Amino acid sequence: MALEVGGSSPLGHPKSRGEGRDRNPPEREPAADTVIPMSRPRLLTTAEGTNTGAFAPLDWGLLCTAGGIWGASFLFIAIGLDAFDPSLITTLRITFGFALLAFLPATRRSIARADWPRLVLVGITWVAIPLSMFPLAERHVSSAVTGMLNGATPLFAAAVATLMLHRLPPRQQLVGLGVGFVGVLLIGLASVDEASSSLGGIILILIALCSYGVAYNVQVPLQQRYGSLPVIWRALAVGWVLTLPLGLAGLDDSSFAWRPLLACMALGALGTGVAYVAMGTLVGRVGSTRASITTYVIPVVAIILGAVFRNDHIAPLAIAGTAVVLSGAWITGRSRAS
Repeated sequence: MALEVGGSSPLGHPKSRGEGRDRNPPEREPAADTVIPMSRPRLLTTAEGTNTGAFAPLDWGLLCTAGGIWGASFLFIAIGLDAFDPSLITTLRITFGFALLAFLPATRRSIARADWPRLVLVGITWVAIPLSMFPLAERHVSSAVTGMLNGATPLFAAAVATLMLHRLPPRQQLVGLGVGFVGVLLIGLASVDEASSSLGGIILILIALCSYGVAYNVQVPLQQRYGSLPVIWRALAVGWVLTLPLGLAGLDDSSFAWRPLLACMALGALGTGVAYVAMGTLVGRVGSTRASITTYVIPVVAIILGAVFRNDHIAPLAIAGTAVVLSGAWITGRSRAS
């Protein structure tokens, strides 16, 4: 009779109690009250949207809402600059946007402590940096040109998404982004005849666009986990803390006037409240790259309002570039996410 070595069956399961004891018993499971350390989520990561097909009517509605409001925001900034320092405008718009969202109970939904570093990064890259750059840029570049150059945001968002997801966007998205890029080049050529000082303003805008590219990607998992309101409200709080010292310093170079104040109130409630929530929802639904084409709506609104209310000169080449940019938005919106 052969002697059996060990007390395990060929599948590694322990034999019955009467057949001997396992030579290498399985590891014991931790007790119920044992705390198992969890790995912290990576800071620079993103995710696909929940809607991977063509844009639904709700997606187009969110896109037009955010893009339309942001197109008007550049006009509000230009009006605010008539009396306020750029840094004060940034602080005021964040203050009014934060105050508006504070009235909504859903904003106070708790967020896990492990996600706060990502949330702080969103506050820096989506609120503090770009909202500080645009008022400074509009001292050297017209509101219409600022709005049109902002149409390059999808290119930055796509580049960051490619690095984080380790794959290129689908072909149709690349075609749409390429068409939009051609439009952006036409808009840039139209601004060459601006004063030489506008170069500094364009550099500030490009810094803001790089910041947007990071923010749109980083916030996707946050929005999908908690919704837009809790994320945006806390991100505005982070931005407010970071920009408040500069805003207070800007009081010395500012004067009071009702029209600029009302413009800042509209800028905050709409451009930093409603539009941010709409954009945050869209990012979670369709992903960062496709959601970023919201900025393709901005040039149309910026051109119309800048020409009507600020007498901004719009070159025919810029108008042609805007038409090309919108074509790129339509192609990208009709594409699949993956």
